[in-house]
Amino acid sequence: MTEEASVDPGRIVLLTASHRVAPGLLSWPAWQTLHAADQVLCADAGHPQLPYLREAGVAVELAAPSAQELVDACAGGSFQAEGSGGGRTVVVLASGEGDRALTDGLARLGGSGQVRMPDLELLPGSYDLPGARLLDLVEVMDRIRRACPWSSQQTHKGLAKYGIEEAYELVEAIEDGDRDELREELGDVLLQVVFHARIAQEHEEEPFSIDDVAATIVEKLIHRHPHVFGDETAETPEEVKEHWLRTKAIEKQRASVTDGVPLGQPGLALAAKLASRVRTAGLDAPPPAGEGIGYELLALAVRAEADGVDPEAALRAAARAYRDAIRAAEGHGGPDTVEV
Repeated sequence: MTEEASVDPGRIVLLTASHRVAPGLLSWPAWQTLHAADQVLCADAGHPQLPYLREAGVAVELAAPSAQELVDACAGGSFQAEGSGGGRTVVVLASGEGDRALTDGLARLGGSGQVRMPDLELLPGSYDLPGARLLDLVEVMDRIRRACPWSSQQTHKGLAKYGIEEAYELVEAIEDGDRDELREELGDVLLQVVFHARIAQEHEEEPFSIDDVAATIVEKLIHRHPHVFGDETAETPEEVKEHWLRTKAIEKQRASVTDGVPLGQPGLALAAKLASRVRTAGLDAPPPAGEGIGYELLALAVRAEADGVDPEAALRAAARAYRDAIRAAEGHGGPDTVEV
């Protein structure tokens, strides 16, 4: 066996960490590897982990070795470290785009067959938790609010119409069953929430942030689900709804079952909502009998709600069928526009 073949090629560890997790919060395997390493390298002097590693007693050298230099260092070469017969572990802190050149270089060396490669390991030091990308959205929205000439001038009132439009487009995506469209429209609705929350931060007297918005809905959900977070029980969806309505009534302290019903919503939805409140409360309040199409539509909406049918959705479905019939009468089924 030759002397070269007997040398342990060592180990290269590329340590990554999520920028969405606070610096210094690394996994236990990451800390173990850092403390046991023969050398820890970082090409970025501003890497957010550096102060915490140094505070923990981990010596980090600022260096950007080539792939060959890194392989030599693991085998006991001369790259900024005294050789010791090989078998060295070198940890490289991932620093973004600069790592691509290093990993590509290592891949080329390994594929050449000319170099005895060290063990290569990708070690995640921290992971994104569910919802982590929401932090990106908040950061992007903050930058847009400060730097975009249009976004920086928007107000709650000015954005109100977009909230309505996006909600309708979301409903349409749900009814169409298009998963890609559904994902996009959910994002558009989410943007409205984050945008309004960002604007609210600037209020001089009563500011609140997206964290306050989230905290409010979290508190509400926990309070209205005592069968999940408390001692009550609910075995059926109907029992869950009873819990929800009971706790909601206590919270709101409303004088009438009609309190809190937004009158600006579409007419059929408004009629169905009022009918639902009446039915849930057990009131004897039939829809008024009158002449005209409005009263006929009201009676239909109340009947639909009693039968468990959303009259607004039912009318939209019928309108879609009508649209298709119109296109068929025109001699085509495509989305061509007709001047009217």
